[in-house]
Amino acid sequence: MGQTLTGLLTSVRAIAGRPGTPPRARPGGGPDPELLAALRHCGDHLADLAASGPLTDARRTRLIASIGALTTACSTPGADAFDALLRTGQQALDSGGDAGARLALALADEATVLRARSKGAWRLRGNALDALGRSEEAITAYERHLALQQNTAASRDVERRIATLRAAGDRIDEALALVRGGNGGGGGADRTGAVRLSRHLPAADALAAFTELVRLRTAERGAADPAVRSLAALYAEHRRLADRDPMADPLLGGAEPIGVPGLRRFLAGRTVCLVADTPHTAEQEQRPGSSLAALIGGYDLVVRCDAVCHAAPTARTDLHAVTLRGDSPWKGPRWDRRATARLVFGDPLPHWRLALRSRLVPGAQDRVGDATLRRPLHDPALLAEAAADADEPASTAFTVLRLLDFLGTPARVDLIGFEGPAALPPREREWIGARTGRTDDTAVRITLR
Repeated sequence: MGQTLTGLLTSVRAIAGRPGTPPRARPGGGPDPELLAALRHCGDHLADLAASGPLTDARRTRLIASIGALTTACSTPGADAFDALLRTGQQALDSGGDAGARLALALADEATVLRARSKGAWRLRGNALDALGRSEEAITAYERHLALQQNTAASRDVERRIATLRAAGDRIDEALALVRGGNGGGGGADRTGAVRLSRHLPAADALAAFTELVRLRTAERGAADPAVRSLAALYAEHRRLADRDPMADPLLGGAEPIGVPGLRRFLAGRTVCLVADTPHTAEQEQRPGSSLAALIGGYDLVVRCDAVCHAAPTARTDLHAVTLRGDSPWKGPRWDRRATARLVFGDPLPHWRLALRSRLVPGAQDRVGDATLRRPLHDPALLAEAAADADEPASTAFTVLRLLDFLGTPARVDLIGFEGPAALPPREREWIGARTGRTDDTAVRITLR
């Protein structure tokens, strides 16, 4: 491979010239100046690869082969080398690393000059900028691609990527507004490093600045401060967006993943009741004219937890929460009860993902809590409590209550039927008792908000 690489570099230099020197005029015409410039970029990259030692990476081997095809196309009279240029750019991007992304961007720049209306060239440029963390520039390139793209179905992934990048930037803007608002517009933002945070920073720099902002703000005001909690939630959402697009996972049965901000919006201003799964409650719910059925029906959101054994399959469930317990990987019956949203609590992450993909039923839910909601009691971005005693883990109902209390957006939260066999453990009842606003014995209702 060393001799092949050296020979290819020699051929590239012969056609395009060396770095810093203008290309020689070719008799009878020849490649466009943009193609020659692209070849010079390829030559620089080949020289760096040759200096790095033996090549064992198959992706780089494919890139070298693609540069060879581009070199051949540029040296063949009458050949159209544009497609070879785009393929080489894509192979550079696929080879990984900043060096590959920089080469892809350089080739995309030449391609967009050569053919300004090439949707492939603009998409390559957007992908390269995206890989380099230059999100705002990537959005501009992606939008140029969409303006040229006639196939709506083919553009959906680009549209989703634009939405992701914009949402990540919006979380930064919201964090800055929160910090500056909390400082009354004064200089406190400088002390916490907020001035260094911007949606226009490269992605890695923005993430580092955001992390530092949360750390300093937490140290300054404490994790219990409402503004710090809101800042941490924005940070968690930004991290999620940085990790992946907010697109439907085909293995999640078509459900939309939602994070902390999405759940907060889902609950905002609504009355919520958690209904215990007991024979008495189930029987009352199904009885025509029952006062308990009318009471439950009057709430905006009905929450049920874990395996619902007694309530009728058609009993209304707006939010279903379940905790994965026992040894992982967790196996069990599929979650086929219809619910608008489903939250699944569990750790570690790989087994949590496996459980979702094996136990969710397509069409049984519209939304599924994402990884940022899988351990709300112990997640540093949420309640950040120390892990509970393994012999007495938190009940699912208690986890939901703590999460709703932390989010703070429901208009009211009530518990219905949590007495007798359905009573929560003593330490959980103690927490609830300290926050109980009213107890209605006739309806067996405990009002927290």
